[in-house]
Amino acid sequence: MRIILMGQQAFGKATLEAYLDRGENVVAVYCAPDKGGKPIDPVKKFALERGLPIYQPDNFKDQGVLDEMRALNADLCVMSFVIIFVPEEARNIPTHGSICFHPSLLPLHRGPSSVNWPIIGGATKTGLSIFWPDDGLDEGEILLQKEIDIGPDDTLGTVYFEKIFPLGIDAMCEAVDLIRDGVAPKLVQDESNATYESWCKKADAKIDWAKGIDQVYNLIRGTNPQPGAWSTINGEEIGIFDCVRLPEAGGSPGEIMGLSADGFTVAANGGLVLVKRVRPAGAGKIPASEFASNGGVSKGDILGQ
Repeated sequence: MRIILMGQQAFGKATLEAYLDRGENVVAVYCAPDKGGKPIDPVKKFALERGLPIYQPDNFKDQGVLDEMRALNADLCVMSFVIIFVPEEARNIPTHGSICFHPSLLPLHRGPSSVNWPIIGGATKTGLSIFWPDDGLDEGEILLQKEIDIGPDDTLGTVYFEKIFPLGIDAMCEAVDLIRDGVAPKLVQDESNATYESWCKKADAKIDWAKGIDQVYNLIRGTNPQPGAWSTINGEEIGIFDCVRLPEAGGSPGEIMGLSADGFTVAANGGLVLVKRVRPAGAGKIPASEFASNGGVSKGDILGQ
C-alpha cells in the first residue's frame, strides 16, 4: 500500500522507521510546522535522511493542502502522533481512510494526558488503541487494542517508554497488515464507558500529604517524569520524582521522618514514602540524599507548609 505517515516526535519517528524496515511504501511524511528556535522534529530529521517527501501544513482545511494529499494517491494515512486537527475531508482522501494511535484503552481516558491519569487513579491496567478517527476527540471506531499491566511501582516513564511505546509500534504494523488483508475491524466505542481528562498540569501534581498514602504515592509515580510532583519546604518548591513506598507508617502528614544514604522519608496519611530523587527550586534533578546533606531538609521538617 501507498502510505502517508503523519506524526511527530519519538513515536512518529519510530513508526516511520518500523515501516521502512519492513518495506512499506511510505510516499510522504506529514509533521507539524517548524518552530523558531526549536530543534528539528525527530520524524522530520529521519525523513530527510531517508529522502522522503515532507509536508508541514498548519491547516488541513486549505484547498491547496487537500490537493497535495490527493496527488499522492495514497491508500492509507497513519497518524502516529498528531497535534494538528485533521478534518474528515483530509482523513478520507486515502483509499482506506486514516487510522490513529492513542495510548489508552478507548473510550477510557480520552484526552492528552491519557498515560498519567490511570496511574494517578491507581489503575492496574491500561493499554493502547488504534482507531479510525472521526471529528471528535479520540472518538471513532476501534481497529485494535492492546492491554498492559501497571505494576505497583510503575511510573509514567516506565509505563509509556517500556510498555506502551514498543507495543504501540508493533500494533501500528499489525494494523497495516489487517487493512492490507481486508480484515481490519471497525468496532464502535461504547460511549457509556467513555471518560475524558485534560492535560495533567503542574497544579494537578501538587502533593497533599494529608491524603492517603496510596493517593500520594500514585500521584508521584503518575507524574514522573512529567509534569513532576511537587511540594514545598521552607517556602521553596521542591520537585519529587523517584521514590519507594515503605510498609511502615507514622508521623504527621508531610513530616520528614528520617534521612539516609538513599534519601529522606516523608509521612503521608497511613504510610511513608522514601524520596530518592528531587529537583530543588531553580536547579536540576539531584539525589535526595544530596539535597538533604546540603541542608535542604532535616528530620522533623514538614513539607507542604
